[in-house]
Amino acid sequence: MALIHSLEKNGNFLFRYRGEFPVMLFIMAVPVIYFTDYSLIYANPVLYTILTSFAVFISFLGQYIRAIAIGTSQKLTSGRNKYEQIAEALNTKGIYSTVRHPLYLGNYFMWMGIIIFTFNIWFIIIASLLFWVYYERIMFAEERFLERKFGQMYVDWSMKVPAFVPGFKNYEKTDIPFSFKTILRREYSGITATVIGFVFVDFFRCLFTEKELKFHLHQVIILGAALLYSLILRTLKHNTKILYEEDRS
Repeated sequence: MALIHSLEKNGNFLFRYRGEFPVMLFIMAVPVIYFTDYSLIYANPVLYTILTSFAVFISFLGQYIRAIAIGTSQKLTSGRNKYEQIAEALNTKGIYSTVRHPLYLGNYFMWMGIIIFTFNIWFIIIASLLFWVYYERIMFAEERFLERKFGQMYVDWSMKVPAFVPGFKNYEKTDIPFSFKTILRREYSGITATVIGFVFVDFFRCLFTEKELKFHLHQVIILGAALLYSLILRTLKHNTKILYEEDRS
């Protein structure tokens, strides 16, 4: 099998299971937290606050990038389709005029915030490398699919827009208005998963440093609020028309 076909096949396989990548990071995080020395950080509350705030900001940045991409995308383009590539139109304006894969860029920052919250520099580096190897193949397969579907139109766009690191010299304002309803309808699970990720890291850090299995009050409150938020939006999405929009996925 030619290398280009092998990469595309691997990319399509990883695309179907890309939701398992965060699970892999969660599993890796447990021994990382166990072997990380937190004495210096715990001895300096200001440093702890700065690092925690930075980690939360990075995850929020990832959510913001995803929100811009999804909230201004055409129907049946950017989405959570799991089993196969879907594209009835090509997004080329707005955030898609600055970077070809804004959703994966958003994913990187979203999960990297949680990784940073482990306060382990080596885990940050390793997770970044794993993310690149994993998603590079997915991006390759997606681009092969889009090139076959849209032909020269896709080639012309891809030649002037960076794949992953944004460039703003060719920015073109989108004609599609931002939809907050779309974000509420489609992104509640990702936001909840991010909050769970932070609580997960905090729980195991407390477990390993305090040598006691228990949930702290702040963990229960944050986790409960996230689950309630997800439950409310899921109920509105599946049982009402409140979040429905005619021309949005």
